Amino acid sequence: MPLHPICHRTLHATFPNADLARMGDNLALLRANPDLARFLLWIADKHPDFHAPTARKKR
Repeated sequence: MPLHPICHRTLHATFPNADLARMGDNLALLRANPDLARFLLWIADKHPDFHAPTARKKR
């Protein structure tokens, strides 16, 4: 599934690769994460060409 670069970076900053592999393309599991849910609310009204730095999660 193609993703906007900011969304792709946010997914990888939020979840380890193993978690992403386990979840696959289950959008309900992804959206259930509070950090990602906040991001989705924030990005929803942005223009498709919008870009911003992605904060890395401290692990």
